[in-house]
Amino acid sequence: MASQPTYDSSRWQSRIATLTPPSSNESIRINYIDCPPPSTSNAKGTICLIHGFPQTSYQFRHVIMPLSDAGYRVIAPDYRGAGQSSKPLSGYTKSQMASDIHTLLHTTLSIPHKIHIVGHDIGGMIAFAYARLFPSHTASLTYGECPLPGTTLYDSIRGSPDVFHFLFHRIPDLPEALIAGREDIYLKHFFDKQSANSAFLGQADLQVYVQAYSQPGAMRAGLDVYRAFEEDARENREWVEREGKMRVPVMGLVGGEFLLVEHTEGMLGEMHEEGFGVAVVEGAGHYVAEENPEGFVEEVLGFVEGIKGE
Repeated sequence: MASQPTYDSSRWQSRIATLTPPSSNESIRINYIDCPPPSTSNAKGTICLIHGFPQTSYQFRHVIMPLSDAGYRVIAPDYRGAGQSSKPLSGYTKSQMASDIHTLLHTTLSIPHKIHIVGHDIGGMIAFAYARLFPSHTASLTYGECPLPGTTLYDSIRGSPDVFHFLFHRIPDLPEALIAGREDIYLKHFFDKQSANSAFLGQADLQVYVQAYSQPGAMRAGLDVYRAFEEDARENREWVEREGKMRVPVMGLVGGEFLLVEHTEGMLGEMHEEGFGVAVVEGAGHYVAEENPEGFVEEVLGFVEGIKGE
């Protein structure tokens, strides 16, 4: 497998913050990348990128600098349980994981304005929870590449062979035992199965993810993210019943060759007011920011730069 060109990290700051979200009694450490815009540009706001499984913030390595060069401060955390962040035994509902990130952005980093939230896969579920919980702190929401728990799409696909891992990951203990020592085989299965650009992930890139999920507690935490799906579904359904559809500006972002591309608009329609759009990035499967980073950047900037009143 050939890797894409080396990415530019010259303005990145890699940090670990210890924080205690209001929704939790325990402190956790969240690792994150913080990339300020060039000193010569007019600051336009902040974009937070939330990764998926089986990835870390590394998945955004090709898009952080281009987004920052456009005038945005870019924050890319490793969510709870992933990368260099803490791997506690609980707290994997997407509402708790969103609360972690909100605390990082607005308490630890003291960002005063609304944030553009961009989520992929599991990160899309977290991004939705963020906008649901903190609409007054959300400038816009971009997400996709996930069947959102609580939607008809999620209910219809969760038992499908195409997403066998939704059920497999929910089994206590057994998946961890079977995957241990075979993380490279297991992770590569997902990348091979769900990508359209077979050259997007070099061997060195794969090893970044293998090393991340080979750490003590990392695979258990990654699977606990899935074990919380039914609670996530309950929370999302109850929220829509209570509050109505989301009014935060939203765009669905999906790869043109992703399994669920044709279902994205319908899924968003269940959860969001009319006026949302769906951007389809051609030449990409599930891993849009890695398979077609230029397309990812173009669609994200095209959306967020049209948002007023941060």
